[in-house]
Amino acid sequence: MTPPRRRRQAPRAWATAVVCAGLFMLGMDVTILNVAVPGLRQDLPATTAQVQWIVDGYALVLGGTVLSVGAFTDTWGRRRSFVSGVVLCGAASWAGAVAGEPWQLIAARCGMGAGAALLMPATLAVIHHIFPEAALRARAIAVWAAVGGLGGLGGPVVGGWLVEQFSWRAAFWINVPLAAAIAVGSLLVVPESRAERRRGFDGLGAVLSAAGLLALVWAVTEGPHRGWTGPATLTGFAAAAVLLAAFTWWQARTATPMLPLAVLRAPQVHVAAVALTLMSFALFGALFVLTLYLQGVLGYGPLEAGLRTMPLPAALAAGAACALPLLSSRRGAARGAAGVSAVRLPVVAGLLVVTLGFAVLATTGASSGYPRCLVFQLVAGFGAGLVAAAATESVMGAVPSGAAALGSAVNDSTRQLGSALGIAVQGSLLTTVFTDRLTAVLDRGRLPARPADGLGLDLARLPEPLRSPVAAAVREAFADAMTVTALTAGAATAVAAVLAACRLRPPAPAPSGELPAVSRTPATP
Repeated sequence: MTPPRRRRQAPRAWATAVVCAGLFMLGMDVTILNVAVPGLRQDLPATTAQVQWIVDGYALVLGGTVLSVGAFTDTWGRRRSFVSGVVLCGAASWAGAVAGEPWQLIAARCGMGAGAALLMPATLAVIHHIFPEAALRARAIAVWAAVGGLGGLGGPVVGGWLVEQFSWRAAFWINVPLAAAIAVGSLLVVPESRAERRRGFDGLGAVLSAAGLLALVWAVTEGPHRGWTGPATLTGFAAAAVLLAAFTWWQARTATPMLPLAVLRAPQVHVAAVALTLMSFALFGALFVLTLYLQGVLGYGPLEAGLRTMPLPAALAAGAACALPLLSSRRGAARGAAGVSAVRLPVVAGLLVVTLGFAVLATTGASSGYPRCLVFQLVAGFGAGLVAAAATESVMGAVPSGAAALGSAVNDSTRQLGSALGIAVQGSLLTTVFTDRLTAVLDRGRLPARPADGLGLDLARLPEPLRSPVAAAVREAFADAMTVTALTAGAATAVAAVLAACRLRPPAPAPSGELPAVSRTPATP
């Protein structure tokens, strides 16, 4: 029996490696341009608003459309969706690499986001299909969670090296051969799969969900720049609320809903999704703040700053690996006390560890330097790995095999929304607190300097005798602002830990490829 088993396992391992490579490329593209903005602005006549859309257009389209795309991936074909997304990402990256105008670069980034929305739900759906065994699937999902973290959090390192060695265009060129290799590999080793029973496509539900999520992500992205209470931002939030409410109403009444509400009512889905959202809110917002601290306060260059954020994804991968023994114990115990602990324990423990990490970051002072940042990354990253692996397994284990891509889309959209919220809210909070504290420090010291544009203060324009005291004031104000953002993020993960401890339960095994039946009228939870 041993030789046949080896022959069966090898293709599954290769298929997992290929889809995880696609996920790594996707995650890397989210953050790779963060350190390339100065070079990009020097090369292209781009305004601040255009640069913002170049960076954020990718996440905007991905976060806004991934749920509606995931709804038809199961019936259209998971490998087909994955390959199409990879090819679209590669083609859009080529267009971005040769772009000569800012609008062309914005269009390319939005195209990359559309490709990512096609391939992202398919990654987990493929894993769900090729690993029907609970223990092996949990192991593969832990690998998926670790690779996703390495891609997103490692983007600044890859981007920093490419920018210093070549130019900002290399951040686009790198995707072209990578996408080609992944597409060919997927055609060779990834099996095609789809839902056994084809369901009608809910076109209205797809339009409402995409429009609502796009409006929500747009409002979150624009809030720090247009003002959280500005007319445009409030209009965006209002439109999102109306569209998503209409989407929920329609899902409760249509015969073939895109997202059956019975799926979301399960605690193992909605509680795990909230945990993933708040964890992403805390961690990706902190990465944004930490990158500014390393470059603006500690004075590291793009590559040096990127390298000093590597402990975070490394610790995340370690945390995901440590979740494996508990997740593997779910086999045969999903309904018992052991099954409850198998999912709930790593999620709750991970969120508490992440909260502890933010407590460390909140104590960072003007003269703390890098060591405290290192401790934060190791602690918070390890906890995030526990949460990512266990919560993802909770969501995917709760959906039937025929809805694997939809379950993946729910998982992915919550991550993207949390990341966008984290960067926008923590970035806005950082700017506001920093500006207020710096102004107060400068006034107290009677120093004739003022922050001109958010976090911007050009020390080179100051007379030599003033540079040192003003620089000290900047470090003090930034440390105070980072403390506020760390406390905010830590509070979010603490709330998620309490919610998971009280409400999270492991899923019962899905017996078939059918989606749960949903009536045309709202059901009582």
